[in-house]
Order: sequence, then structure tokens, then C-alpha cells
Amino acid sequence: MTQRTTPGERPRTVLLRRGEVHSPADPFATAMAVAGDRVAWVGSEAAADSLAASADEIVDLDGALVTPAFTDAHVHTTATGLTLTGLDLAPARSLAEALALVAAHAAAAPAGGVLIGHGWDTTDWPEGRPPTRAELDRAAAGRPLYLTRVDAHSALATTALLDRVPGVAGLSGHDPAGPLTGDAHHAVRRAADATVSPRQRADAQRAALRRAAALGIGAVHECAGPDISSEEDLTGLLALAEAEPGPRVFGYWAGLVTSAKEARQVRELGAIGAAGDLFADGSLGSHTAHLHQPYADAGHTGTAHLTAHDIAAHVTACTEAGLQAGFHAIGDAAVTAVTEGVAAAADRLGTERVRALRHRVEHAEMLTPETIDAFAALALTASVQPAFDAAWGGEDGMYARRLGPSRARTLNPFAALLRAGVPLAFGSDAPVTRFDPWGTLRAAAFHRTFEHRVSVRAAFTAHTRGGWRAVGRDDAGVLVPGAPADYAVWRTGELLVQAPDNRIARWSTDPRSGTPGLPDLAPGAPLPECLRTVVGGRTVYDRLNE
Repeated sequence: MTQRTTPGERPRTVLLRRGEVHSPADPFATAMAVAGDRVAWVGSEAAADSLAASADEIVDLDGALVTPAFTDAHVHTTATGLTLTGLDLAPARSLAEALALVAAHAAAAPAGGVLIGHGWDTTDWPEGRPPTRAELDRAAAGRPLYLTRVDAHSALATTALLDRVPGVAGLSGHDPAGPLTGDAHHAVRRAADATVSPRQRADAQRAALRRAAALGIGAVHECAGPDISSEEDLTGLLALAEAEPGPRVFGYWAGLVTSAKEARQVRELGAIGAAGDLFADGSLGSHTAHLHQPYADAGHTGTAHLTAHDIAAHVTACTEAGLQAGFHAIGDAAVTAVTEGVAAAADRLGTERVRALRHRVEHAEMLTPETIDAFAALALTASVQPAFDAAWGGEDGMYARRLGPSRARTLNPFAALLRAGVPLAFGSDAPVTRFDPWGTLRAAAFHRTFEHRVSVRAAFTAHTRGGWRAVGRDDAGVLVPGAPADYAVWRTGELLVQAPDNRIARWSTDPRSGTPGLPDLAPGAPLPECLRTVVGGRTVYDRLNE
């Protein structure tokens, strides 16, 4: 919710001073004034003196840094909240540890209902495999349990849960002992989600949004859809975000649109686009991302969920309805299908008409020079997650095991995208990786593949303005007069200008550059600590005066 005033009422004015304000309007600003839900002024301490008498509140920053609030451009809010408040297997470093966490959760959870957990990842487990169904049955003491892999594109389920899904054994992606994928996974997920009560769902959403606010995140893009959540989940989240203080929520619905009627139905849900996780393929970790050449550790090329023809039809219908379209695409074959499909729609409707909608692609990990050029030509936004590289990149990481080191080194080419003029919006895909905006910037600036690194300033822009531009807003995500008063206050060390190329000064505090500084994000340096988050002029997280 934003701060509101009645007609004729003077908006409440807050003056922040004696700090550092990150603003292109004044790279040396130490003060900022907010009137109602908008930034009114940024400038120097001397100029702030003349505003102090008329301010309703004066905030002494005591040297703290003020930045635009971050926008997380890819979130699954309810799933994130359920992970924060329930069974999280991310800490498990072995099969034995994972089973122990399941057993402890099952023993502590109230009787009845389905147990839901997330986050197992066998990449570095010494056993090299997930639990069998029999092992999970024993750990869960015979209770129904749904347990998604870290990428959420495959899941484990106990016998007691599978028994609730008639015909599951006949669905594609069913495995009698191992992880479920495809239609079998979606059917079991729906059975598990149906047991979550409206109160549990709202509590989980609040927990996720509170965590986001505590980390300086002022807006999230909720990527909902029929295969990953439900209409009720999306509409409930949007209603909660409107009614209660917290980050803004921009909703996407991943339903395939082929007509004006279906486009209207997307809007009636409150979604701003038929985009997000509209799956062109799956994930690398689950061997379901669609590749041109087979996996290095499996004799197949993954799974294609949409053809270029399907994609062209969706983009055409959305564009004709003035609705943003988008897709989840990770593998190089899936990204090729997306660019070919969008190009076909542009041939039919006109390139500028398609470009104007800022259609988006989530993840976009396996890119080639040709698909990068297509992104630029079609004005596609790349909604990307730098933490994926931090978690699974590198010569010995999961990507290298799935693809081989040579192909793995091509993943997540952020620098090439920026050089081509492709808009970037950074996100977490929470709960796949956790909310961690400064860690996300660090992952982009210190990408495991050197040539893909970008400056901290470029990464910061992608995680602030980039998220707003991805929803069609060019007036936000920056602290200038007239912009929405969405900002965060940070305790941090010295501010620097950091660049990824050794041919230029990597660390610079020279004021003559006129470039606003940002915290030191070098590996090992402490990350900034959030002291306050404000959304639309309203404080949604506060420990500034502790």
C-alpha cells in the first residue's frame, strides 16, 4: 500500500539527511525529501537546511546509504513462504541429512494434511542420488509428503500422497521409485497444494513478503500459472498485497493465450501479463531443459513444452490484446523456439508493435550470439537470476556436469546481453534461490565465467530500474524528483565504483568521476544491512533507530 492523501490535503513530508543518497540527479547528494508517495527533492546538506522547518519528519541517517528499493523480477511467493516456515532441505549436504530433516519435520507437524517441502539437490551429495520412495515413506512415517527439487521442475512424493492422485502412474514423467517430472509432477503438486488452507496460504505469503521487505526489496513479480500455483493463489496474493503494508506485487499468469477472450481472462485475474513461467522447457538440474545437443550425463535432449508455432500464436494474441507475453526458456533449443516464435509474430503484426509490449523471457540461460541478437531486435526483456551461476556455475558445478565444461561456460552471458542492448531484470526465482539482492549483484559482478561479468552499477540498475522497466514503467526504480518513493536505507562501508574489466580501475572513489558509489561487493566483503524499507512513502520494514 502507498501513502494516500485526500484531495486538497498537503502530503506528509519526510526529510532524510546526513547520509549518502544514490541518485543520478545528484551524485553527491546527502539528503532527500519525500512528499507523500513521491520523491520531492535530492541534494546537499546545506540545501536541506532550508527544507527542515517545513518537514513533518526529519530522519537523521547518520551516514547510512539510501538507494532505490530492489525489485525481484521472478518470485513464487507462496512457495517461498512455505519454505521459510516449513520444511527446507537446502541445508542438507547428504541423503542422510535430508532424510533426517524429513523425519524431524514429520514428527513435529500436526497430524493430518500433506507435508510440503522444497530444496533438495543431489549435486554434491556423496550418495549422488535422491531418496527412494521407500526411504521417504519411512522418514515421513507413512504420511503424504510432496518434496520439490531445488529447481522445482521435479519432485519426490511418498506413497501416501501418490495414492491421492488416481491414474498418476499413467501420466508422462511418472517414475515408480524416483523423481516425478512433467504431467505426473503437476498432478501431484495440485493434490498437495489443494490441502493448503486459505489461512496457511496467506500466512506463507505474509512470511515471504516480510522477508523481502527486510532485505530492501520493494516490489516482486509473482510468476503464477496453472502448472505451478492456482488462480486462487494469485488473486489471494494480489488482494493481500493491496490490503496490507509490504512490497508491491506485480502478478503474471502463465496461461497460453490464443484469443482475445483468453487475454481478458488473464486481466480479470489481476495479472499484468500472460508471462512468467509459461514453460517452453524445464530445467538443467532435472534434465528437462530443451537442448539442441544431448546432455553430457544423459542420452537425451530434454523436454520441449511449446513449439515455435505455439509461441507465435501466444505472442500474436497477446500483442493484439495489448497484453505482455513471456516464456520460461532455459535450454538453447527452447530459447531458439522462443525467438523464432516471437519473430514470426513480428512478421505478422509488425516489429514495432511487438517491441512495444516488452515481451519477456525468464531465465534465458543458454544463449548464442544469434539468439542474443534476436532478443535485441525484438526488444525482449531477459529476466535472469545471477544466483544460478553462483550456485551451479564453474568448472566443477552442476552446469558443467550436465553440459560439459565448454557448453557450461556459455551460460548466463550478462555482459553480452548488455552490449547488445537487451534489457535485463534481475530476480531470485525464490524459493529456487533465496531473496538476496546484494548477493545477486555480487554474483553478476563476479560471474564464474569472467567474460560474462558486468559492473556493479549495471547489475544494480538491472535489480532496481530493470524490474520496473520490465512491467512497462520507466519512471521508477530511481531516486529522482517525481519518482515513486520506494527506497531502502542501508548500513554499509565505503562506497566504490566497481568495474569488471581489469583494463580500467576496478576500485575507484575519485569524486571527479561524478558516478554515485555503491557498496564493496568483492567476495568476502560484508554485504549491506537493511535498516529501513519504504514503499510508496510508507515504511514497511524498520530497524533504523534500534
